[in-house]
Amino acid sequence: MIEVKDAPVPPPRPVGDGRRPASGLSQLSVRARRSSSVDMTVTIRRVLCVLPLLLVAVVAVRQREVLAEGLGLVTTARWPWLLAAAGLTCLTWPAAACTRQGAVLERLPGRRLVATQFAAGAANHLLPTGLGASAVNLRFMTVCGLSTARSSAALALYLLAESVGRVGLLAALLVAFPDALPFGSLLPDEAPAGPLLVAGAVLALVVGGLAAVRRVRTVVAGFLRTALGEARSVHARPARAVALWGGAFAFPALQTGVLVLVARAFGLAVPSAHLAVAYLAATVAVALVPTPGGIGSVEAALVVALVAVGGAAAVATAVVVVFRLLTVWLPLLPGALTLAALVRLKVI
Repeated sequence: MIEVKDAPVPPPRPVGDGRRPASGLSQLSVRARRSSSVDMTVTIRRVLCVLPLLLVAVVAVRQREVLAEGLGLVTTARWPWLLAAAGLTCLTWPAAACTRQGAVLERLPGRRLVATQFAAGAANHLLPTGLGASAVNLRFMTVCGLSTARSSAALALYLLAESVGRVGLLAALLVAFPDALPFGSLLPDEAPAGPLLVAGAVLALVVGGLAAVRRVRTVVAGFLRTALGEARSVHARPARAVALWGGAFAFPALQTGVLVLVARAFGLAVPSAHLAVAYLAATVAVALVPTPGGIGSVEAALVVALVAVGGAAAVATAVVVVFRLLTVWLPLLPGALTLAALVRLKVI
């Protein structure tokens, strides 16, 4: 007899992409993870909306005596000069927006860009100098579609242009008015060389240690290639180059004009060119001081510089307090509200 064996039954073919269908329990787990991630994002955005206002309240409480003094001094100044100074202050944000636009090839939305600079000014006064504004603008550019590498390169180009503009104006004024500011009176009789040498040695060791790490060298080299490429592309378009450098020189010039107008409001008997040299020299000197918005350090440096160029100490103090009131304190709350609104609207 011939024995007939049953043919083996082939296993069922997988349907779709060959993966086993997820069970109802695993689908619920995936949905729960996604929901928790969305909830976390919403919570973070809500915190970021409230955080600027809380920081404003903290800074205002800590500096309440300065605010009270500034508001009291405003009543003694001549109002036409103060109104002109307020108008120049409002022009500083379009100047900053012009420089930001000049640092990238893509056209950024104009109104949002100006609003972002207004909000960045508030963030810059709530965090260490430059950090707040840099974070806000970096986020804005990435939301506009630029990659993180190109946004960082544009940010570096902006900072370079702003520094060159400020130092360039100071250098030009010193050439035109070499006796405007006696720098010898601003320096201590015995400079603390020891701490400076130690700080320089530590900085050299840190830079040398980082340069010895291959991954760090690779990252830095890649960033420099991107930054140089962006700089060449921007300067190949005259409109972008004019916006970049025009805004970089206009921003410190407008700030200088605000100080000159406030000085005129209080009748400070110092030539305008000397006031400009004093302001630029003071702001350059405190650029490396890691205080929020230069609060405290800028005021002290400005008072010393104004006295050095021939101003009376009492009047110079009043000028500096009101100048900082116009450029820092009055825009701080609306700037923080704008920052919260931009976060809520997902502009940044």
